[in-house]
Amino acid sequence: MAVAIPRRFISLPDLAEARGVAPAKYTQGLGAIEMAVADPSEDTVSLAAEAGRRALAAAQLDPDQLGLLVVGTETGVDHSKPVASFVHGLLELPRAMRVYDTQHACYGGTAGLAAAVEWIASGAAAGRSALVICSDIARYGLGTAGEPTQGAGAVAMVVTADPAMLAIDVGISGASSTHVHDFWRPLGHRVAEVDGHYSVQCYLDALAGAYRGWKDRAGVTSEQLARICYHVPFCKMAKKAHAQVWRCDLDDRQHGDPLATWDAAAEELAAARAFDTQVAPSLLACSRVGNIYTGSLYLALASLLDHDRTLAGQRIGLFSYGSGCTSEFFSGVVGRRVQDRIEALDLGGVLAAREQITIAEYEQIMAEVSPQPDSARPGFAFTGVRDHRRQYARS
Repeated sequence: MAVAIPRRFISLPDLAEARGVAPAKYTQGLGAIEMAVADPSEDTVSLAAEAGRRALAAAQLDPDQLGLLVVGTETGVDHSKPVASFVHGLLELPRAMRVYDTQHACYGGTAGLAAAVEWIASGAAAGRSALVICSDIARYGLGTAGEPTQGAGAVAMVVTADPAMLAIDVGISGASSTHVHDFWRPLGHRVAEVDGHYSVQCYLDALAGAYRGWKDRAGVTSEQLARICYHVPFCKMAKKAHAQVWRCDLDDRQHGDPLATWDAAAEELAAARAFDTQVAPSLLACSRVGNIYTGSLYLALASLLDHDRTLAGQRIGLFSYGSGCTSEFFSGVVGRRVQDRIEALDLGGVLAAREQITIAEYEQIMAEVSPQPDSARPGFAFTGVRDHRRQYARS
């Protein structure tokens, strides 16, 4: 795995003060501490390319060994040419490979990962590996309810037949999809439309269906998973999600034994303790970056593996949700070589390399439309459109 995030961030307490609200509304109500701020030169392509470059370097994989590149995103830069095509060129990847984007709101990255895993498991890969990248920019208007839930970043994953970090349980997953309008972004709109409370309920309903589908196939329950990572539009959502999973297990047990009685207070306390152990470590990085749509689940996974170095050989659960909506609950076993890969990921170093800016500077960046690349900062940058073609540079 590898992570790429914008070079600047703001403090959420600073934003709360500027907006005239109590800091606890953001820090406790949302579970947010900091928020990544992308400038016009840091778009979906540049973030994806940098994450992909880092992932290939960390895996020490020769690009000629790749046969598939998938980018999951809901922040495309062209109606026809996929982000994956730009990344393919910037990373100078081989011609003999499949290259495409996957889109379904925040589920797009998981769709790409599932395609890569099944491509390899089927034997069609013929020994080759896949590069799956989740890259997005969550943007809402200044002063809007969604403003403190913004963020940006990319997470890249090298998928192989011999995984070092996480071995996916192939064919053991549960899915739940419904046609709803909880969150969408009409063509030509820079920011999304969202029905916040409705979207939370759609997420929880989808989770219940997907989790029960996984549980039926896996033959185990959430309590038997060492840890669980959830899609994180904001950190407090993961707490709501884990409570929903706990309720599903409780309801299913009660359905199996209708004469049983339950101590509601004791169950609530047990659920809170389970969250602290099973979920909270996955939220450390998310609380400092914000919502990165397709990459949020995988930033949570990176955070978990970075924080807890004792999970090798243990099974963890993952839940992916995409508004609109579709969802999937799946699982995998943490690899024996995870320690080396986490060191190469250097998540702490990636976060420490950023620059904190003021709210005034953030608002100025939000108003900019022309890219102003920083040649002193290593990585890829969008430099503008010439002859109807997007241009990128690497420094």
